[in-house]
Amino acid sequence: MGGLTGGCQCGAVRYRLDAPPRAASICHCRMCQKATGSPYGAFANVPHDALVFTHGAPKLFQSSDIAERGFCADCGTPLTYRNLSASRISVTLGSLDDPSAVAPEFQLDADHAVAWVRECLDKPNHSLADWLTSKAIADVGSRQHPDHD
Repeated sequence: MGGLTGGCQCGAVRYRLDAPPRAASICHCRMCQKATGSPYGAFANVPHDALVFTHGAPKLFQSSDIAERGFCADCGTPLTYRNLSASRISVTLGSLDDPSAVAPEFQLDADHAVAWVRECLDKPNHSLADWLTSKAIADVGSRQHPDHD
């Protein structure tokens, strides 16, 4: 059985979802901001047994009395969020090989969104290629694992 796949930036942890993810959301709470290093966390969940690690396993950090978060111990990529009393586990949408495959359906704690989040997508866009050229960078020499097994 095979569904969506994903993993960390360095490739030490890879996973497969054997059920369609649901309840995709973004969360603006401070804990998700710190755990992801972003203005919000983006997640979707599956039954716990539908998340299959195909290479390696995440290191776990119990971030509160009710939740633990999984991340790659080698590169730090945030991978999972699990409510300790639930039978489902969430994966970070950015860790999916195709992050566009699952769109958030709702948001949590939007009243605490970082002030500039709502307006940032209206800012001028600069292509990465143009930015690299302006910095005289011909090749970034990426060490990132490809988005596939």
